[in-house]
Amino acid sequence: MAQHTLAVLVENSPGVLARVASLFSRRGYNIDSLAVGPTEDPKVSRMTIVLNLEGHALDQVSAQLFKLVNVIGIQEMKESGSRERELLFAKVAAKRSEIEALITGLPAEIVDERDGSCIIQAVASNKDLAELVKKLEKFGIRELVQSGAIAIEFGAKTLAEQTAIETGLATSDTHQQTQDYQN
Repeated sequence: MAQHTLAVLVENSPGVLARVASLFSRRGYNIDSLAVGPTEDPKVSRMTIVLNLEGHALDQVSAQLFKLVNVIGIQEMKESGSRERELLFAKVAAKRSEIEALITGLPAEIVDERDGSCIIQAVASNKDLAELVKKLEKFGIRELVQSGAIAIEFGAKTLAEQTAIETGLATSDTHQQTQDYQN
């Protein structure tokens, strides 16, 4: 199976996240990571969903997602056309000097040190974070928190503009929110 990252624009209304998650659950697909946050338009939220699926299943998922009334647009974030990052916090039982030597040259920094532990923060690709975690394991990771991926497309066009072009729909500025409904 191949890993795919989908950027999904949705109306910012109650129940949308539950409906999207339910769609994956009903079909037996596992979400590897899910990040949801606001966009430049307060009426629109952006979901970044990472899945392991084959091509045909990805097409089915995209089609089913687009049928949900609160979904405005969907785009697969290809590695060649976007930037993807995750946030990681790791608490390790080590001294600052030990960790500083380890993280030199990595996209990581020590954000706290007390009681014989350090908290390391890193913002990087999933692959780079996995390498960092592997290096930190020798100190004994006491706690690990990692966000889901977020991604943004290269170039001047936004996801909302690309969606409007591809679907012929209005942009988010003129998009009328549909009334929320209960499943």
